[in-house]
Amino acid sequence: MTIKVNQPTQEFHLFNNQVSYIFRVLEKSNQLEHLYYGKRIKHRTSFKHLIEREVRPSCNMFEGDHTSSLEHIKQEYPSFGTTDYRYPAHMVTNNIGSQITNYQYQTYRMIPGKPSISNLPATYVEDNEEAETLEITLVDEVLHSKLILSYTIYTNRNVICRNAKFINEGLEAFYLTNTMSTSVDFPDDQFEMLHLTGAWAREAHVEVQRLTKGIQSIYSARGASSHAHNPFLALKRFDTTEHTGEVYGFSLVYSGNFFGQVEVDTYSVTRVMMGINPFQFKWKLNPTESFQTPECVMVYSNEGLNGMSQTYHDLYRTRLARGFWRDKERPILINNWEATYFNFNEEKILSIAKTAKELGIELFVLDDGWFGERHDDTSSLGDWFENKEKLPNGIQGLSEKVEALGMKFGLWFEPEMVCKDTKLFKEHPDWIIATPNRRPSHGRNQFILDFSREEVVDHIFSSMDHILEKSKISYIKWDMNRYMTEPYSLGLAIDQQGELAHRYILGVYKLYERLIEKYPEILFESCAGGGARLDPGLLYYAPQAWASDDTDAVERLKIQYGTSMVYPLSSIGSHVSAIPNHQVGRITPIDTRAHVAYFGTFGYELDITKLSEKEKEKVKEKTSFFKEKRQLIRNGQFYRLLNPFESNEVSWMVVSDDQKEAIVGLYKVLAKPNDKYYRLPLKGLDPDKLYKIEGKETTHYGDELMNIGIILADDYTDRAGEYWSREKAGDFSSTIFLLKEVHE
Repeated sequence: MTIKVNQPTQEFHLFNNQVSYIFRVLEKSNQLEHLYYGKRIKHRTSFKHLIEREVRPSCNMFEGDHTSSLEHIKQEYPSFGTTDYRYPAHMVTNNIGSQITNYQYQTYRMIPGKPSISNLPATYVEDNEEAETLEITLVDEVLHSKLILSYTIYTNRNVICRNAKFINEGLEAFYLTNTMSTSVDFPDDQFEMLHLTGAWAREAHVEVQRLTKGIQSIYSARGASSHAHNPFLALKRFDTTEHTGEVYGFSLVYSGNFFGQVEVDTYSVTRVMMGINPFQFKWKLNPTESFQTPECVMVYSNEGLNGMSQTYHDLYRTRLARGFWRDKERPILINNWEATYFNFNEEKILSIAKTAKELGIELFVLDDGWFGERHDDTSSLGDWFENKEKLPNGIQGLSEKVEALGMKFGLWFEPEMVCKDTKLFKEHPDWIIATPNRRPSHGRNQFILDFSREEVVDHIFSSMDHILEKSKISYIKWDMNRYMTEPYSLGLAIDQQGELAHRYILGVYKLYERLIEKYPEILFESCAGGGARLDPGLLYYAPQAWASDDTDAVERLKIQYGTSMVYPLSSIGSHVSAIPNHQVGRITPIDTRAHVAYFGTFGYELDITKLSEKEKEKVKEKTSFFKEKRQLIRNGQFYRLLNPFESNEVSWMVVSDDQKEAIVGLYKVLAKPNDKYYRLPLKGLDPDKLYKIEGKETTHYGDELMNIGIILADDYTDRAGEYWSREKAGDFSSTIFLLKEVHE
C-alpha cells in the first residue's frame, strides 16, 4: 500500500521507498492543508507536529481565531479572496459575477492502479500493482459544484501525478477562468528555478535562476507548447548538481497554452503551480457538465538533476508512449527535405532511396511538396492529393516502389493548416481561426484550421485516410509550422470563445487517436517547426518528436542536452545532415554529426547520392554501428557528464541496465593549442566490474572509471614525434567510447 489515511486527524500520506507527500483537512474550514513533500519519511498515526501556526497581522477566516489566515497556511489547491492574497490554483465566476469559491472536503476514495483521463493524454499502468490513486472530493455548496483532486503515486517510481476535475451540479452555468493541474506550497525559498527556453532552431536551452520574492513564470499563449518555453520546470537546491542534491520536477502532459509559475511570498514560502494558461481562458461549464485538467507529473529526486531525468525517461518511455512502436527498435530513416526541399520528382526520390538502401538505411521519408501545386511554402496546404507532375504514380505507386527496394516508406503531413489558394479554403473559408472584421495574420503563408470544430477534424481525417488506405505508409511526420493568431471560432458561441485554444488541442488529440486506431502500426513523429510541440502530451500519440529544425551538430549538443532533462533518447529526433549546415553554415566532420545524432532516434537528412564513395562508406559504417547499439541507447540509463552551456567539452553516456555495457559520447567544440590534460569521470557503472574500453589495451574497474575517469591524452594527441608534426583533431571533434565488462 502506497497511501495511508489517518482517520482521526484526517491526514493523507502518499509514500513509497523514495518519496512522501502529506496533507490534511483543516478542522474548521474543511479545506486542505499541505504538510510535506520530499524524501520518504516514516508513517505516523499523526502528523500534527508538522502544522505551523503563528499570530500575524492579517485577515482571518474565523472570528476569535487569529491563526486562521489562509495567507499563512500552506495549501493543496488554493483559491483567492478568502484571506489568501497569493495567486490561486483555480478561479470560478458565477452568475452574479462573484469569483469567490469555498470548496470544502467531503470524502475520499482510494483506487488501485491509475484511472485514465477522459479525452486527454496521461501516464498509465499495465498492472494495478504499479500505482495507487487517491481522489479527494470537495464541494462548494453555494456554487453547487464538486471539485475532485486526483493524486496517483507509483509504487516503484518517485513520481506523483496530479489533476483536477470540476463538476457543475447546479441549475445554472458558471465560468472557469483558472484551472491549474497542480499546486504545491514549499516551506522555504532556498531554490533555483530551472527551465527550458529558446526559439526556433535553438530550442530547449537550459536556464537557471535563483528564486526571488514575487513571481517568476514560464508560459505559452501561442496555441502550442512553443519553442519559447517547454511545459516543464524544476526547483533545485543551490548545491544540487547533475548527480547530487534535491530537485523537484514539474512536467505538464499537455500540448497547448500552458502556465508554470513560482511565487515566493514575503514569508519565504514558495508556491509552484502548473496547468492550462489562464490568459484568455474562459470555460463555460453548464449544469451536469464537467471539466478535466491535464495531468502534471511531479518527480522528486535526491540524486540530482540526472536522477530526476532518469525517472522521467523511464516513465515517459514505457508508461506514456504506448502502442505498437513503444518497445520496438525504430527504423533508421532518411528524409529528403534538406536534400531537395520542394524540387523533386519520382526519379530523384527513388535514386535517394536506392542509394540509402545500399548503405543500410531502413526507411525513406518524403517530406513537404508532394501535394497540390506545392512548389514553395506559399500554397496548397489542405489539398491533400498528389501532384501528378512530380509523382505520376502517386503516393501509392511511389510507396510500392520504395517498399520493393526493401525499405519502408514515410510521408509528411501538415494537417492543421490551410493555404488560401486551395480547394479546401475556397469551399470552407469559415474553417480557419480568424476574428470577424479583423485582418487575419499569416505565418509561413498559411492559416490554422479550426480543430475545435468536429466537422473540420472529420474532413482532415478523411483526406489523410484516402492517402493512407491505398498506400504502403509506415511512418508519418506530422508538422505544424505556425502559432495561433486572432483566436476566434465561428463554431463557438460568443461566451465560449475563451474555450478555443483548449478545444483546438482536444481536436488535435482526437485526430491522432482516430488515425492510430485505424493504423496502429504507423510510427508517428511529431514536429512543429522543429521542437515547438515537443511535449509529454504528444508523446502519448507520437513516441518520437523532431527536436529542432537545426541539424547542426554543435547546436544540437545544447538542444539535445536540454531536451534530455525530461524526454528519453527514444523520443528525440536527430539526423545527420549535409555540410555546410543549412541553418548556421558550419562545417563539421561526419563523425561528429553521427556521434551527436546517435543519442536520439538517428537518421539522415541530406542528398546521399551526392556523397563521395569515401563518404558513403562512412554512412554505411555509422548506420551499421547504430544498428548494433540502438537497443542500448534506447533502453539504457542516460547520464549527462559535461554541460555544453558551461564547457567547451561536452559529454554524456548510456549504461545498460545490467551495467555490463556502456557507450560514451565526448565532444570538443573548439580546438585548443598545447592544451591541458583531461580526465572524464563516468557514471552508472558497477564499481566492482572490470571494463575494457574498445581500442585500448588496458582494463579498468568501474570504481576507477567513475572516480578517476578516462584519461584522455591519448585520444586528443599523437604522442609520437614533434608537437608540430602531430595530426590535430581540429574544431568540432568527437570520440565515442565503448565499454564492455570483461573477466580476468
